[in-house]
Amino acid sequence: MSFWKEAPPPDVVLEMEPEELAPFILRYLKTQRQINRYNFTLNNDAELIDRLGHANADLYWRCVMEAWLYLERQGFVAPQPGNQNDWMFVTRRGEQVVDDSDFDAYKQTYLLSVDGLDPVLLQKVKADFLRGDYESAVFKAFKEIEVRVRKKANLTAADIGVQLMRKAFNPTDGILTDQTSPPGERSARMELFTGAIGVYKNPASHRDVDLTDPREAADIIHTANQLLRVVERIT
Repeated sequence: MSFWKEAPPPDVVLEMEPEELAPFILRYLKTQRQINRYNFTLNNDAELIDRLGHANADLYWRCVMEAWLYLERQGFVAPQPGNQNDWMFVTRRGEQVVDDSDFDAYKQTYLLSVDGLDPVLLQKVKADFLRGDYESAVFKAFKEIEVRVRKKANLTAADIGVQLMRKAFNPTDGILTDQTSPPGERSARMELFTGAIGVYKNPASHRDVDLTDPREAADIIHTANQLLRVVERIT
């Protein structure tokens, strides 16, 4: 049976992101004895063309090819050794994540990209993130900011949270303040750190935080990563 008949409805596919469509392709490929990328995306299915029209049928297979390339980039499918003409196979990694639950777990790892992520930060938040405990992952990320700021500013354990950030980045006499910057920028940097701690760390210190979206959690952790970069650049 053609892939498009086992995939989500064609009009839905046109709206899907590559990483959303990719699991459907991978599961379909797992059932095939031979896999040829050219044949797979050959846009000559009259029924699909009748349903979508030529222009949208072309767009459909472009969406499929984007998802296919996502699978290749993640190492889920690869060229067949010793063969030419787009013959492919499902890799060992692809075999491992072919189920929905496993693919969802991998997508969470993908969202929290390790490229450019502070290694200590990654070590502290990755396990919680993969378990879906986004509240803990975010809390630990901003706790790491506190630890680094306190250490670099040579402040005491009594200096915590928002008060710590205001002290370390005080526009007038903050130990970590760049006094060569304009006054407005100095104040803005202090507010940036105090606001981040106040919004992303302090609430989890006092109550349960309803954080269920892995994309949002990943974005917040990458915000913490950028703040850590700022701290590390201070001499």
